Amino acid sequence: MTKDNLSITDEFTLTGFSGHPELKTLLFVVFSAIYLITMVGNLGLVMLIYMERRLHTPMYIFRNLALMASCCSCAITPKMLENFFSQDRRISLYECMAQFYFFCLAETADCFLLAAMAYDRYVAICNPLQYHTMMSKKLCIQMTTGAFVAGNLHSMIHVGFLFRLTFCGSHLINHFFCDLLPLLRLSCVDTYINELMVLIFSGSVQISTITVVVISYLCIIFTIFTMKSKKGRGKALSTCASHFLSVSIFYGSLLFMYIRPSSVKEGNKDIPVAIFYTLVIPLLNPFIYSLRNKEVINAMKGILTKKKCVTC
Repeated sequence: MTKDNLSITDEFTLTGFSGHPELKTLLFVVFSAIYLITMVGNLGLVMLIYMERRLHTPMYIFRNLALMASCCSCAITPKMLENFFSQDRRISLYECMAQFYFFCLAETADCFLLAAMAYDRYVAICNPLQYHTMMSKKLCIQMTTGAFVAGNLHSMIHVGFLFRLTFCGSHLINHFFCDLLPLLRLSCVDTYINELMVLIFSGSVQISTITVVVISYLCIIFTIFTMKSKKGRGKALSTCASHFLSVSIFYGSLLFMYIRPSSVKEGNKDIPVAIFYTLVIPLLNPFIYSLRNKEVINAMKGILTKKKCVTC
């Protein structure tokens, strides 16, 4: 082997979408628009909930999901957009680890927040008279705090085990951001422990939260089918449909990415799947959870009306 092949790598090159140079301008415009809409939509939702007291209900405490969507976009998209017109597309080892840390934090917290929202919908539909008792402010704060703590711990575990690896030879990451699996493929030492940590911790996070979601929705479906009122069934289905759609896309893409057999060795399917859970889902969050919600729309109209009155 040559000396170059044996040299230790302390920086990487993100190949991203370099295989399609003729599309770089179009892709830059599309992803820039997605990033702008994602940030405006999610941060706008956070500000709206903060300003409007009528939205300070247990259900809307889980709008921390909007913060995590913004965190995920900020960690990934700016560097991706820069690389469309960069000559070297380099990223240092520590920048790479930081990017993965914030991405892992956001995705893990999302898993727990989506599970908490599923439980919230279960209580609202199956035990409506006890909703404010069961979904107390204290419980909601505990759930959201737990989601952020779990996200931090999960991120630190994987980043800590990544630092035990040595990266030598090829420094090309066949991805548009520093994800865990592409980094494992570049290691020149055994990654068995890292793969085991992915299986144990990522698998535990996804399976445990999916279990909460599935059980909650089974109870919801049973309750809906026992309702005598068609109007009540329609309202209940409308309340859950958007959340269930988002959960299906989010968990489906994560399970396919990290839990499928040979996921560490096969890299050709990474980018299309990663686009869904890093770019598309954060973009859809404000539309799925808020713009279809009458309370949020009325709150937005109220703020706009107040501004018009002040201007007049």
